[in-house]
Amino acid sequence: MIYDIALATDWEYDFDFIELIQREARVAGLTTIIVNEDNLDRCFEKLKNKTLQFRFLFDRASDTSPAFLKFQEYFQKHNGYVIEPISNIKWASDKATMHLEFHQAGIRTPFTIILPPWIENESVLLSLSELAQLGRPFVAKPANTTGGSTGVMENVEIFEDVLDARIHLINDKYLLQEKVIPLEKDGKRFWFRGFFIFDEVFCTWWHDQKHSYEMLSTEDVKIYGLSPIFEIVKKISRVCKLRFFSSEIAMTITEEFVVVDYVNESCDMRLKSKCADGVPDILVQRIANRIIHFIKETEICI
Repeated sequence: MIYDIALATDWEYDFDFIELIQREARVAGLTTIIVNEDNLDRCFEKLKNKTLQFRFLFDRASDTSPAFLKFQEYFQKHNGYVIEPISNIKWASDKATMHLEFHQAGIRTPFTIILPPWIENESVLLSLSELAQLGRPFVAKPANTTGGSTGVMENVEIFEDVLDARIHLINDKYLLQEKVIPLEKDGKRFWFRGFFIFDEVFCTWWHDQKHSYEMLSTEDVKIYGLSPIFEIVKKISRVCKLRFFSSEIAMTITEEFVVVDYVNESCDMRLKSKCADGVPDILVQRIANRIIHFIKETEICI
């Protein structure tokens, strides 16, 4: 049997998102197959002997479970359509690279100093003027170590604390950034997360302290002049070249938009109805629908 899409997953909390994609696929008359840790080897053998065929691969596993890489690489090598190849994800996930690319593209970011990996340069000195531009407190984050805010320091007062942190991630670059203070008005904290999925942008309020989402309404956009957020996310998509990602954008007290967290290349799609910090269910539904719509409209023959 030839399936329309294979869904590779290695995370138990992805179940609802994958199920929504399957449901949207059934409505559209498309067929799906799930590839997980239990059947990966079996599916790989079937893929090689052509008893398993599919047109698209939506891989949510290879970036966190290297065992899935062989599956994606073999499929792509034989002209299969991978919705988000691992090579694209790795490039876009490097915060230092994205910072430089954003600057070249004219996307506003916090003032940032990029430190080399500890293994390349154990001791780093900053000038008084650089420290002054960072301000206090400032934020420090590794360039490539991602997931669950690993290695991120939100309120750094002493530069020496960063030097100590680098020892624990000796192969990673570190970004030191001025701390962005968002506008607070009408009981709202003006911090947002924009989701990009196949040329469409969805935006939410994202409380960076409470870690909670609320849908951004059309009225919100109109009242507070938030339409530039959508254009910023589209501009980011042209830079990072991913088909599905999210970015955090803040409106400052001077009502300027600053991209705070550049590219979240593997979006957490847990449902808000089940997790306090989950994405609104209706938005996860829309993203699943957009994925299936793209597949439905794209002609790929085997």
